[in-house]
Amino acid sequence: MMQFTKLFTGGTLSVNVSFVRSLSSNTAAIVKVHRSIYARRYPTMMVLPDGATINLSYHEPRRIIKLPLDLSLLSEAERKARIEKRKPKQKIRIDDDVEDTFNANKYLKYLKKK
Repeated sequence: MMQFTKLFTGGTLSVNVSFVRSLSSNTAAIVKVHRSIYARRYPTMMVLPDGATINLSYHEPRRIIKLPLDLSLLSEAERKARIEKRKPKQKIRIDDDVEDTFNANKYLKYLKKK
């Protein structure tokens, strides 16, 4: 708390003024945080819906943040294709019938007896 006293021609004026300032190392930052070590900030890539990428520092340790695509801006065919990609794919079950013509008795003559 600071106290200022100013003299006037008619007398004195006493004013009590308190300054509350919240200063940090980022006060003068205009474009980016000018620190070599960011406190709890992690390098992250943000991917916009059109595919453009932006590198930024994020408060959580994530590598990529992908913004959602607005389906109302797409054409009807593109919208249906996107919705089909979201659905779970059905597993294709293939049953192979293999004919087994192997005869183990045919190779018994090659076994060595002790």
